[in-house]
Amino acid sequence: MGEIKARIADIQRASIHDGPGIRTTVFFKGCPLNCAWCHNPECISFEKETLFYPEKCIGCGKCAEGCFSGARVACGRDLSPEEILETVLLDRDYYAPDGGVTFSGGEPLAQREALLRTVKLMKKEGIGTAVETSLCLFDREILGEVDLVMADLKIWNEEKHRRYTGVSNRPVIEHFRRLADVGTPTVARTPVIPGVNDSREEIESIRDFLAELPNVVRYELLPYHPLGEGKRRALGREVTEFSVPDRGRMEELKRYADLRR
Repeated sequence: MGEIKARIADIQRASIHDGPGIRTTVFFKGCPLNCAWCHNPECISFEKETLFYPEKCIGCGKCAEGCFSGARVACGRDLSPEEILETVLLDRDYYAPDGGVTFSGGEPLAQREALLRTVKLMKKEGIGTAVETSLCLFDREILGEVDLVMADLKIWNEEKHRRYTGVSNRPVIEHFRRLADVGTPTVARTPVIPGVNDSREEIESIRDFLAELPNVVRYELLPYHPLGEGKRRALGREVTEFSVPDRGRMEELKRYADLRR
């Protein structure tokens, strides 16, 4: 048997947006979903890729030596759990009690063996662990081992979910129920996409479902960000443009998302 390795898109240090405290975020490459609004489209394919930004190209002709202008960006490297741990330990002094490492993507649960081994290494070092997941996959051992789960329930309407993500949301809903049985504290999240899921009916339907799950500690709405559009173009993929929800609309939807209602 060969050495266990994970295909990683990026490791972002000093992150403050992927869980509590200061964190190191490890982006696993590959996802069973293909969300039209994905802000990490370079993490959808399991294959190594190159993003090309023609506006940065200076025509030096030295592509084979490595791009000096940032026009070509390689995405995807195979790292062992031990190599991932090395990078995470660099920021250990900054994590404090509530920080740690977040496994994101892509879908980290799609690389089970590498993720499980990495999680166990982190726990052995006393580093807090969290996973960001679509919950299209389920692994009781991993989800029971981490300290926090951040899971998306993107769209309640199944037909819309299939249209915009490529898969049904029925397994996701069932996995939320199974995760409640595991008991790991969970932050549920919905990316708000105008014209797709920004209705009161959608948000209240998700809220009512989540309110019945005792492990869900918070329900967050995340406004759409166009960051992924440029990366899709750099990958040579079709781009679906969405608008950014305005602050007033987000505040209104947040009232509907209140789990205390």
